[in-house]
Formats: sequence, C-alpha cells, structure tokens
Amino acid sequence: MMGMGLSLEKRDFNNILRYPKPVFAGLISQVIILPLVTMLIFYFTDLDPLVKMGFLLITACAGGSATNIITHMLKGNLALSISLTAINSLVILVTLPIIVKLGLDIFIGVEKSIHLDVLETVLNILLTIIIPTFIGMSIRYYFYKFTLKAQKPLRIILPLILFSVFVIMIFIDDKDSQKDITDYFYLIPWALLLNFVSMFVVYIFSKFLKLGGKNNITISIEVGLKNSIVGIFVAESLLNNHEIAMVSVIYGSVTFFSTLLFGYLAKRIELIGFTYRNLF
Repeated sequence: MMGMGLSLEKRDFNNILRYPKPVFAGLISQVIILPLVTMLIFYFTDLDPLVKMGFLLITACAGGSATNIITHMLKGNLALSISLTAINSLVILVTLPIIVKLGLDIFIGVEKSIHLDVLETVLNILLTIIIPTFIGMSIRYYFYKFTLKAQKPLRIILPLILFSVFVIMIFIDDKDSQKDITDYFYLIPWALLLNFVSMFVVYIFSKFLKLGGKNNITISIEVGLKNSIVGIFVAESLLNNHEIAMVSVIYGSVTFFSTLLFGYLAKRIELIGFTYRNLF
C-alpha cells in the first residue's frame, strides 16, 4: 500500500469527493448486486449447502489490498479502489452478519448471529490501508524525483510479491483437517464462474451509469477479488466450520489471476471503444 501511495496525490482523492457517484455504485455492487448474483448462481445447484454458504460468505467480504494492486497494474482509478476497499471494509461490519444469517437460514436452515469487532476492523483499515498509503503519498510529495524513478520497478515488484503470497496459499496444508486441499479443487470452476459473472454484471451496471472506463474496470475488480482472510476467519472462528472456510481459501487462491485477466480484457474493450469513438 505504501508503494501504491507513491503514485497518488491529494487531488486524486479530492476528485472522489467531488464526484462520489462511482463510490456509491461500488457500494451498491458490493452490498446488493454481488449477494444477489451469488444467490441466483448457487441456489438451484446440487452443491453441498456448506459450499453454497461458503461462496455467499466470501462474496459478502470486502475487497482486500490485492484489488488495489491489480487496479494499479492496469492503471485504473487507484484512489477509487483504495477508497472502496476502506469504505467496504467498514460497511461489512453491518452487512456481512446480515448476509451470513440470511445464507444460513436459506442454505442450511440454521439460525446463528455473528458479530465482527468494530475496533479491530478500524485498526486493521488504518494500519494496512490508510497509514501506509498516506506515507507513500508523503514520500511522493517531499521526494518527487525519487518516486518517479521508483514507480516503474514497483509495477513489477508489487505484483510479484502478491503473486508469491497467492501461490503459497494454494499449497497451504491445514494440519487440523483430515482432507487435503486437493479434495477441494472441484470448487475451482465454481469460483471462476462466480468471479467472472459477478464482474461482468457489475461492469455492465457501471457502463449503464456512464461512470467512465477507468471506473468501470476499478469497480469490477473490487467486487471480483475478495478479502479471503476475512472469509476464513468468519468460517473458522465464528461459524466453526472448516468446509465453509475452504471455499474462501480456494476462491482467494484462484481468482487473483482470473480478476487480473478480466480487468485486462475490460481495459482492452474500453481502449477499442475509445479509439472507435475518436474515428467517428
């Protein structure tokens, strides 16, 4: 986040405040559209109810810092991406327990209330998103020439670091589980389906609102890649169910690459459309 802060200035966030429509579109996509898409995809399938619950849980989570890195790689609206990540991380304090309770009632027939720690969430946002980004922006302000030189190598270094994390996640072996992670590989096609469908629906929604190419891509990325750590925590610690948690592990492991692919393709479509409009 500090590395990405090097490419941001105060005016980038001022534009978000002046034109808040993309932020509201991102919030609607997270809170309403994404859970509805997930329900429609999985309600009529023959998958285990715990698996269905797992997919609803992960889509109820906010996007993590990985969404910011993909947006940075594709030169989307980074200020919007960071703002949505921070705001959605607060919004899910209310929406995630409601969505989880609804999913448990519909898929499993169990009533259970969960509560997320407000102070811990706020501190997490400050320490992992806001403060590092602010430090990066401050470095850019006081050492502008240095940041210009650093930006190019960082576009390679930051994705490599994140790529390494996701590769490690794929091969994590949970010693407390009697199953190997390969037993859950059948979830990969479902994770990719949900990932692509949700991003496509939100991308069309953003285009309908005429938010602009960069914003369309940024919001799609934000809903496509979720903070799987939150999903794992809720499933393991609050719901006490390893099967539900493994959905978050699989989704988080494979959707980084599919989200990056979708974002790249969407960017190419936007560029082609821009070129076409200029010709005529």
